[in-house]
Amino acid sequence: MPAGARPLCVVPSAEWIERLVPLGVPTVQLRFKSDDAAAVRAEIARAAQAAKGSQSRLFINDHWQIAVELHAAAGGDSGIYGIHLGQEDLDEADLDVLRASGLRLGVSTHGYAEMLRVAAIRPSYLALGAIFPTTTKVMPTAPQGMGRFRSYAKLMQPVIPSLVGIGGVNASNMGQVLAVGVGSAAVVRAITEADDVPLAVAHLIGQFPAG
Repeated sequence: MPAGARPLCVVPSAEWIERLVPLGVPTVQLRFKSDDAAAVRAEIARAAQAAKGSQSRLFINDHWQIAVELHAAAGGDSGIYGIHLGQEDLDEADLDVLRASGLRLGVSTHGYAEMLRVAAIRPSYLALGAIFPTTTKVMPTAPQGMGRFRSYAKLMQPVIPSLVGIGGVNASNMGQVLAVGVGSAAVVRAITEADDVPLAVAHLIGQFPAG
């Protein structure tokens, strides 16, 4: 799980996973959007191959059935570490199958009601947000702001210690997010739109405590 002050980079393709794993990004998430099942399977397999044997923990966003199948076919040594689900995907997911697979589960939440619902599932980590405005996806709620984010983290830390700040996090506001005491923060554009990706990754990792 992305705990112990570990940055999480969310990227749209396996090619990005291949770029980030050699740079030592501790946690990477593949958010590949497509209705083509064959394309999804190929992308997940490629990302898994890139992460296999590395120190990077690969989470697959949404496509849990394919991820579970590939993980099982590889005998549990697929390179896939976990699944990340949003609220809509959580409604359709078979949690018993997910638990049996051995893959970790992370879930996005956007308010108290969702947090309390997900807490009963006991996921590996809980993502809290969106903290700041973001253009990477259409959000179901307005940005929560740092005040609510602090309240959410204070409420949920005794229940689920592994918390991730999400939504509009970048190099300039990362310090604020980590100061709340969450173990991780997710970035997207701070990496995917960087002019110098290795430098951006090094700067990002440098903001987290060593160890």
